[in-house]
Amino acid sequence: MGPNLIALAIPLFFVFIGLELLVAKKRGLTVYRTGDALADLGCGIGQQLVSVLLGAAVLSTSYSFLYDHRLVTLPEGVVPWVVAFFAVELGYYWWHRLSHEVNLLWAAHVVHHHSEDYNLAVALRQSVTTWATSLPFYLPIALLGVPLGVFGAMLSLSTLYQFWIHTELVPSLGGVEKVLNTPALHRVHHGVNPRYLDKNHGGIVAFYDVLFGTWEPESEPVVYGTTRPLESFNPLWAQVEQYLDLVRLARKAPSGWLALKVFWASPAWREPWMGAAPQRDFAKKYDVPTTRGLRRYVLSMWGVMLVGVFSFIMWGAALSAQSTAAVSVVIVLSLASLPGLIEAKPWAKPLEVARLLTVPLVALTLFIYR
Repeated sequence: MGPNLIALAIPLFFVFIGLELLVAKKRGLTVYRTGDALADLGCGIGQQLVSVLLGAAVLSTSYSFLYDHRLVTLPEGVVPWVVAFFAVELGYYWWHRLSHEVNLLWAAHVVHHHSEDYNLAVALRQSVTTWATSLPFYLPIALLGVPLGVFGAMLSLSTLYQFWIHTELVPSLGGVEKVLNTPALHRVHHGVNPRYLDKNHGGIVAFYDVLFGTWEPESEPVVYGTTRPLESFNPLWAQVEQYLDLVRLARKAPSGWLALKVFWASPAWREPWMGAAPQRDFAKKYDVPTTRGLRRYVLSMWGVMLVGVFSFIMWGAALSAQSTAAVSVVIVLSLASLPGLIEAKPWAKPLEVARLLTVPLVALTLFIYR
C-alpha cells in the first residue's frame, strides 16, 4: 500500500496539538486535561501498533485478491482517483453510521467517543479493532477496479483530513458545511445531546449525511463523551470494556436468540433483564487530582515512549521477532502504568518499577537480535 502516511504525519500532529494549546491559552480556554489526553494518545499508539503488526497486511492481502478478480477495469489517469474518493467516503459513511447503530461495531468505535474533552488529541484516539470492522465496507472498492495504491492513498487522505476537525477553536463555517465536514459538524457528532446523537457520520464530505438524512448543524453547546461513562484513563481498558460488557449481557440473556441480539442490536436497546445502565453526571467530567511533580514525571516518560513508538512504527519492520516482541511488551506496560499513576491506582507504582526494569532488557534484546 506504499508508505504509512499516517505514521509520517505523527510529528505534524504534535506540532498542531502544540499550536492548539497555545491558541487556547491565549483565549483563556482549557481544552486539555493530562489524564484524558494520555488516554487519547495511548489508544492511538495501540491502534497504530496493531495496524503495523497485523491490520495493514490483512487489508493489503484481501484487497489485492479482490482486485485481481475485479468486475471493472478503470482507465489509467484521474478516473481511479475520482472513483476512489467517492467510494472511500461512501464506505466510510456507512461503516461510521452502522458503528453507531450496531452493538458489535459500536464496541470498536466507542473508543473514539470516550473522551469528555474535544481537541486534536481526540482524533488520535482510535480502536485497535477498527481495521477489522471497517474492512467489509472498503473491500468492495477493489471490485470497482481501484488499484491498492490509489485506495490506500485516498483512505489515508480521509484519515488525515479528519484530524483538523477535532477542535473547539474553529467556529461554524456556514454554507460549506452542506458539502464538507467541519469542526462544528464533527463536534455535533461527538455530542451526547439528544438532538445530536448519531448525526454527521461523514469523513471529508458532508453531503452523504445530507443525502441520507443524518446531517445536523451545531445549534447548542455540545456535551462530549458517551451516555454510559468509561470513567477511566487506561487506554487498554478502553479498548476492551465495551466488548466485555456485551459478553456480560449475552450471558445474562434469557434465551439464545436474545444473547445473539445483544451483539447486533442498537446500543440504545435496553430490556429489564439487562439491568439499569450506568448513569453519567453530564455536569461533571471524570478526573483525578494529581500533583505537578507526578504530571511532569508521567509526561516526560510519555515523551520518551512516543519517540520510541514513532521509531518502531517507522522502522520496526526490520526488527527480529524477538526484538518486536520485547518492544511491544514495554509499550504495553507503559500504556498501563503511566495512566495508572495519574489515576493513583495501587498497582501502578509496582508496575512502573517493572516497566523501568524491562527497558535494559529490551535494549539488550535489540543488541543481540537486532
